[in-house]
Amino acid sequence: MLLLLEKLPADQALKFLHQVVDGICGRAYCRYQDYGSVWNLTEWMEVLEETTTYFKTTVGKNLSDEEAVQQLNELSSNYQEAITKCLKGREEEIRHALVESISAISSAQLQDFDWQLKLALSSDKISMLQMPLLNLDLDVKENGEIKPVSVEMNKEELQNLINALEAANKVVLQLK
Repeated sequence: MLLLLEKLPADQALKFLHQVVDGICGRAYCRYQDYGSVWNLTEWMEVLEETTTYFKTTVGKNLSDEEAVQQLNELSSNYQEAITKCLKGREEEIRHALVESISAISSAQLQDFDWQLKLALSSDKISMLQMPLLNLDLDVKENGEIKPVSVEMNKEELQNLINALEAANKVVLQLK
């Protein structure tokens, strides 16, 4: 996985790793110009992607120290130590950056909701319908102003919404 990292002299590894974490955290990424003598452009892109993915995955999945080191077993001990040292020292920063990137997907927040259950007795096509309908009114706060959103759902659509919300709740619980 991170074997290309070993092309970098061991004394520069920690500096490189911290620069990668800086990039994850929204600060300046390390530049190819600084490491062009170590890796060609293809290798550079690969080592940068693999290192970034390793840090994000390890922190995002909340792996134990043993599990994190186990993923590095093909690297020599000097590089394993450098990665572990960087990870331990900057884990909270990486976690914060991951949470920020996820919360930046949408700035909208649910403020309030109301629901009504209705029974549609007939329609213009069917005289005896008797279909339950749910009216869901949401008050969504976005950029400081509250916008009302109304949705009408049949039984299947409601079940799909409930399943999606339960799946989202599982993901949120895993992140905690």
